[in-house]
Amino acid sequence: MATLSFSPLKPNTLFSSFLFPSKNISFRPIIYTLPHRNTPPLTFSAAKRPPAASSTNSSSSVTVETVSPENDANSTVFVIRARNRTGLLQVITRVFNILGLSVEKATVDFEEDYFVMTFFVTDSRGNKIDDQKSLESINKALIDAIDGDDDAALSVAPPDRGVVVRKPRLDFGERKGQAERMLGLMDVFLKNDPISLQKDILHHVEYTVARSRFSFDDFEAYQALAHSVRDRLIERWHDTLIHFKKEDPKRVYFLSLEFLMGRSLSNIVINLGIRDQFADALSQLGFDFEVLVEQEGDACLGNGGLARLSACQMDSLATLDYPAVGYGLRYQYGLFRQVIVDGFQHEQPDYWLNFGNPWEIERVHITYPVKFYGTVTDEFLNGEKCKVWVPGEMVEAVAYDNPIPGYGTRNTINLRLWAAKPSDQHDMESFNTGDYVDAVVNRQRAESISSILYPDDRSYQGKELRLKQQYFFVSASVQDIFRRFKDTHKKFDEFPEKVALQLNDTHPSLAIAEVMRVLLDEEHLSWHRAWDIICKIFSFTTHTVSPEGLEKIPVDLLGNLLPRHLEIIYDINFNFVEELKKMIGLDYDRLTRMSIVEEGAVKRRWIVVSNPSLCALISKWLGTEAWIRDIDLLIGLRDYATNAELHQEWKMVKKVNKIRLAEYIEAMSGLKVLKKAIVSLDAMFDVQTKRIHEYKRQLLNILGIIHRYDCIKNMDKNDRKKVVPRVCIIGGKAAPGYEIAKKIIKLCHVVAERINNDNDIGDLLKLVFIPDYNVSVAEMVIPGADLSQHLSTAGHEASGTGSMKFLMNGCLLLATADGSTIEMVEEIGQDNMFLFGAKAHEVVALRKEGPTLKVPLQFSRVVRMIRDGHFGFEDYFKSLCDKIEGTSDYFLLGADFMSYLEAQAAADKAFVDEERWTKMSILSAAGSGRFSSDRTIQDFFFFLFFFFFFFFFLSLTSQDEQSNNHNLLILELRDSKLKISRLESVLEERIQNLNAKTLSLKEHGKSLEDMANKSTYLQSALFDLKVHGLWAVSRKNNFDLHVLELKAQDAEDRLEAVTS
Repeated sequence: MATLSFSPLKPNTLFSSFLFPSKNISFRPIIYTLPHRNTPPLTFSAAKRPPAASSTNSSSSVTVETVSPENDANSTVFVIRARNRTGLLQVITRVFNILGLSVEKATVDFEEDYFVMTFFVTDSRGNKIDDQKSLESINKALIDAIDGDDDAALSVAPPDRGVVVRKPRLDFGERKGQAERMLGLMDVFLKNDPISLQKDILHHVEYTVARSRFSFDDFEAYQALAHSVRDRLIERWHDTLIHFKKEDPKRVYFLSLEFLMGRSLSNIVINLGIRDQFADALSQLGFDFEVLVEQEGDACLGNGGLARLSACQMDSLATLDYPAVGYGLRYQYGLFRQVIVDGFQHEQPDYWLNFGNPWEIERVHITYPVKFYGTVTDEFLNGEKCKVWVPGEMVEAVAYDNPIPGYGTRNTINLRLWAAKPSDQHDMESFNTGDYVDAVVNRQRAESISSILYPDDRSYQGKELRLKQQYFFVSASVQDIFRRFKDTHKKFDEFPEKVALQLNDTHPSLAIAEVMRVLLDEEHLSWHRAWDIICKIFSFTTHTVSPEGLEKIPVDLLGNLLPRHLEIIYDINFNFVEELKKMIGLDYDRLTRMSIVEEGAVKRRWIVVSNPSLCALISKWLGTEAWIRDIDLLIGLRDYATNAELHQEWKMVKKVNKIRLAEYIEAMSGLKVLKKAIVSLDAMFDVQTKRIHEYKRQLLNILGIIHRYDCIKNMDKNDRKKVVPRVCIIGGKAAPGYEIAKKIIKLCHVVAERINNDNDIGDLLKLVFIPDYNVSVAEMVIPGADLSQHLSTAGHEASGTGSMKFLMNGCLLLATADGSTIEMVEEIGQDNMFLFGAKAHEVVALRKEGPTLKVPLQFSRVVRMIRDGHFGFEDYFKSLCDKIEGTSDYFLLGADFMSYLEAQAAADKAFVDEERWTKMSILSAAGSGRFSSDRTIQDFFFFLFFFFFFFFFLSLTSQDEQSNNHNLLILELRDSKLKISRLESVLEERIQNLNAKTLSLKEHGKSLEDMANKSTYLQSALFDLKVHGLWAVSRKNNFDLHVLELKAQDAEDRLEAVTS
């Protein structure tokens, strides 16, 4: 008889044992069972005897016996003897996991075709199970499960058995008795089985949305779904907060004026690992999960890469189990809603809060006063002179909390957004004196602070409002940070050990002066002691090196609005200069060698959520989904970069995403990019989506498109056959006061109108402008792009995160050597990108050439076409042309134009070679790991903060839940495989039928255009089954399978309609 002994694998503690070797930081689950029949325990030796009829089923060949071990007093031993069959060990493991039991060790003995398995088990607290009735319940559950009656096994115990129990170990002091009672009343996590989810959704339909459960529409179903998801999110969030309070780690406070969150529902359910459970539950109620997702509006609390980076970094902080808090502003109207009328941009308020925001929690009890204007006076306190700021205006900051879950962990951190309202005291004074108009005016003036992102600052009032906005956000956040610190600490010597502030760009830079003011004026520390704390707690990241992107505040404005802060800034400058005077031997080279930590984008949003087919394909070829948490594993794709099978599947993923993008463009603009198969399948989708700005050079892209149009227009028919078809896509917003940027948008529209309606050009070139570009639109555009352009003048882009998102999705880049592009060249190789233009060190010299700088004839020709009114509006575009000719061409469009055209030609050449292009695409995705925000956050903590790593315990509990879900999937896998196999057979049969009918149509000389589109649609559906099927099976995604069935049926119906 062979014996195999093993110990259970320990959960991934993320090095917590290395960092905290003496700490046990975990919640232990507790199980409850109902009493059943009484059976006396057997001795340990008796357990080895042949099986008796101890099962409740007379036909069972299973025995489960509980024995008392002779050498282990801390465990309960279960000896199971059963006939060997596939999956037996998984069934037993599933039962133990569901019951919340921990297997400390086990042995497996083989006796002919029988297994004799001995499990040393403890309860959720790590103790021996002594209760006889509980033992009997466990025995019966094991027997029923092994005999194949899983439903009976699950029904042995009451409903609250087998779930993770919420039992935080905290000292509640005098309230211990009440606290224990409250914990006992809500001691289990909400369940995620279909019945429980359906009950929760209907509960919120009735009691939260206040609709009848027999009559509610898609939006109301979305609201109920969102609140059901939020319930589970808040459970994790509360437990995270309790744990942080108990462990008291050093926390990072992330201050950013912008957070471009987009839609939250899909990202949250994927991070919580409950997407497919909700999809299944909704399908049984008659609702489509993806349709409900579309009901959510975008939370547009930012603009461009900086804002999206902030959201990505919050996701990474949560996923990597760091104790972090984000701070921002809750803009009532977001940035603005971009509307294009006759090619001109118009700004409208973005009423994203009209229907509420289910993810936020208003904290009416968390408010802070924020002061403006006034005077600074000197007063004496304990014989010491101190400064006192007497404000002239005061508003209130109200907190709105937005929990952010990590992926594959229970860690859930908080994004706290501030909204402005008038001071209650001032409101009451106005009302009491009968000045109701003044009260209303004060309310409007206060609320305007958090009404809209980046008010127009061309006027003095606009500049003042923007500065008010920045200080309001900083002051409320700093007060909240000090309040949290002082709750548990008394000495400010500990402040740097518990607090780290990360300033995201220049907008929150007033936080330095504000913290200094609080330490000096309110906590009464000395200057040198306060400055020492400042130097230890602040870190700063900038996102542009463009001069206009850096904050410049007029001294008179700052002195009027924040008089005390101006004094502190003067004092900081004075002390800094004095220090420099003492450091005559200063090594300036050392100062310039500063640590650079690159920005990053989070792959969970831009691959897992936005591009699930690519996610499934990568998981298939890497053989694991671990890359979702450890993005560096993507490098493994390099081993398959020349694999023909991967090439075919990779291309099909891209075509599926291009079809989705083309359908969106058609619905949005009416442009028939799917008019012919050559456009939908073979055209290059060329994308530039960024905020509209001169240094980002959308104008260079448009000039290149005009040149391409002009060349095609002057070709003969034979030359046109050699042209690579392109669909050029541009998207982005111009700041309300930025007239040149608005003219660039108008130029794009008039050029598009000419090109798209020119019959000589046909499908060889299309130009589309996507209005109101946001995160939800980006999730369609980025996966469908073949080529992405990043054209900033070298030396102006600090990083640029847009290129990272495209790179992750296997999109090739055409770019200047600027920002993150430089590091991308190092990672994926220059051969896999299309670089052009002057380098940063060459830009200064080119600008000095001024009038003597020669520009190519091609550039002069396309500018002349605009000046001469070839596209209309010649007077309107005159100032735009003046900006890019002669000495006015500050951003060097003319100097880089020829190099730009050469890079475009190189892209055309590579695109025609499908094998080369696909290889470049795979290598681009494989090298994108370095640019993940997860890696960025890790570098911040390792190299910037010198942080005490605090890896969160709740990931351990999460793994228990994932194990339960995995075992449930194993039992359901057979049905899913059968369903996939059946659908594959149906689709293959229909494609054969399609080909036969295509030949029939061809013989009769009929058009094959519509048939080709249907063939593509069917082949895409079949691909989704074979490649995306890995995702569907591994996540039990019945909803996706159902959608594919509907797609196939729809394609067949249309086919029959055509052929009849």
